[in-house]
Amino acid sequence: MEYAQALVPRLDSLRSQGVTVQVFAIGDAAGADRFCGFTGFPRQQLQVDPAPTLHGQLGLEAGLTLPGGPWPGFLLMCAGVGSPGTLQEVFRGYTGDRQAPQLFADDDLVQASPLPSFRGRMFRRAGGDGFQRPFELATWRLRNMNEVLGNWRTYVPCDDYITQRGATYLLDSDDTLLYQHRDKSLLGYSETMAQPLAFLDQFI
Repeated sequence: MEYAQALVPRLDSLRSQGVTVQVFAIGDAAGADRFCGFTGFPRQQLQVDPAPTLHGQLGLEAGLTLPGGPWPGFLLMCAGVGSPGTLQEVFRGYTGDRQAPQLFADDDLVQASPLPSFRGRMFRRAGGDGFQRPFELATWRLRNMNEVLGNWRTYVPCDDYITQRGATYLLDSDDTLLYQHRDKSLLGYSETMAQPLAFLDQFI
């Protein structure tokens, strides 16, 4: 979800530069529809499969697998076990990041339960503007988490694959592989999380 939200503002620019974005995800049509409604990601550029068929064909990380179903492994991954870099990324959401862009404009109404609603200008008090302020990313993620947990069975029809990791591939027009990032952890969808699309700079 967070990755799609980073992509959406760049889609028109990428399209004008000849880059077509296509996302393949685990789930069903109802989840895809809600995901696109929430994030603004184009529905026609999201293809869903109820099982991680493509993920398996690509040999992507299945995540931590333990007895007792998918949840024990997932919860341990949330704590950083078998998910390198997860805790650092969580902490970055609270400490801020001067290399990352600002997420909320001053006039944005921020609604992220259980926090009371407030205007984005509150983050200015935590450190200024023009960069990702302390607690800003954590609040953004809380809002996303509320959306997912409040509609869990729409987003996740089956819990079996909640630890499955994804990847990013950039292909040339002849399908030559130009770049790849294979996710190793929760929240780690880019080599440069402060600027997750920075890998494109060398190609466009």
